[in-house]
Amino acid sequence: MKILFVSDEESSYYWDHYSPDQFKDIDLIISCGDLKPQYLSFLVTLSHVPVLYVHGNHDERYITSPPEGCICIDDNLFVYKGIRIMGLGGSMRYRPGHFQYTEKQMRKRYRRLRHKIFLKKGIDILVTHSPAKGLNDGTDLPHQGFSVFRDIMQKHKPKYFVHGHVHKSYGHKFKRFDTFEETTVVNACERCIVEYNFECQ
Repeated sequence: MKILFVSDEESSYYWDHYSPDQFKDIDLIISCGDLKPQYLSFLVTLSHVPVLYVHGNHDERYITSPPEGCICIDDNLFVYKGIRIMGLGGSMRYRPGHFQYTEKQMRKRYRRLRHKIFLKKGIDILVTHSPAKGLNDGTDLPHQGFSVFRDIMQKHKPKYFVHGHVHKSYGHKFKRFDTFEETTVVNACERCIVEYNFECQ
């Protein structure tokens, strides 16, 4: 199964130069936040595959104008064709507003999902907006990662941890792929395609 992950920057490859062939092998699209709702609606309409999303710290517009035809997986464990996908959007709290959390608040969100994780017998993909603490995150408060994401990876060993929030324009620290213990870490900034291999579960 091929999954297209998008985040933070609308890709001109799709947005400005659309062709039906761009989506012919894509089975699922997942947004890690901070994208225009119209962009996600565009993707779901033209790709004819489900579009899942979590909120980024700049997605307050979703409150009144959520992306049409898309599925919010924030604070949920969503199963698609056997793949267990957990969503925890938002960033570290650095100002008043929605979709920003302290470490304590993010841990509380995770605790609320533990029963679902138990019932579904684990997580295959952890989808967030922010990175994990100390794993390609920033030093400034808005771009610091959450320690609880490391705990989730250590305990549940998802195959993938996919986030956004850290942009390519930040320079040499940008990493598209990394690993943490048994989990492949993916920075979805703009666009990234991952081929999910069921045989490796």
